[in-house]
Amino acid sequence: MKNKILLPALLLLSLMMMSGVEPHRQARELPDEVPVAVVDSCALLYSQLGLEGKVSPKVFRTAYQGYHKVTQRQKELLTLIDFTKPSNSTRLYVMDMAKGTILFESVVAHGKNSGALYATDFSNRSNSHQSSLGFYLTGETYGGSNGYSLRLDGLEKGFNDNARARAIVIHGARYADPALCRGGQRLGRSFGCPALPEPLNRPIIDTIKGGSVLFIYAEDPQYLSRSQFVGEIEPAHLS
Repeated sequence: MKNKILLPALLLLSLMMMSGVEPHRQARELPDEVPVAVVDSCALLYSQLGLEGKVSPKVFRTAYQGYHKVTQRQKELLTLIDFTKPSNSTRLYVMDMAKGTILFESVVAHGKNSGALYATDFSNRSNSHQSSLGFYLTGETYGGSNGYSLRLDGLEKGFNDNARARAIVIHGARYADPALCRGGQRLGRSFGCPALPEPLNRPIIDTIKGGSVLFIYAEDPQYLSRSQFVGEIEPAHLS
């Protein structure tokens, strides 16, 4: 009985195929647009730079977002100083944001009134001898009392815009020698300048001078809640 029913059905299917008529198939609903995967360019760059274990993803994302908001930059370089880390550890990174490479890594000193091993207190005031947080543009070089130095222009009103008037600059210093940190000792401290080991001072300055971005980060609630450079990037800043 089953064969009697099956044979006419097969015959009908064969006739339909010979006549060019396709058998009915259940229609599939297709979306109007195929979703495009959103690429997290910040995470990709973080991985390309090899920052895992060096800089936390949160710190780098904050730096990345602010970097793209600095439209006045003249170079695709970002110097990140991470004050969540102690002074006896590497916490300055010069990064080529276009090529995804780290150019320099170094210890860096903070202001003597900002803290001992860690920088915890910050100021934009003259004679405070404290470091200032936020985004800067690097300026011109000069020879001063601390030797070859690089002027900085703070971009954040109330946080670091007094940097040039305070003579907050990048320079080399003997007290920024990492050899001083043996046995867990802290690095020497400055009057607020991000001072570098003397052998790295000139190479770093010559690389970042003339309009590159410098960012000094710390877990400071006042800065993080008020800075106009911290937060999501608007599409216009990525063009």
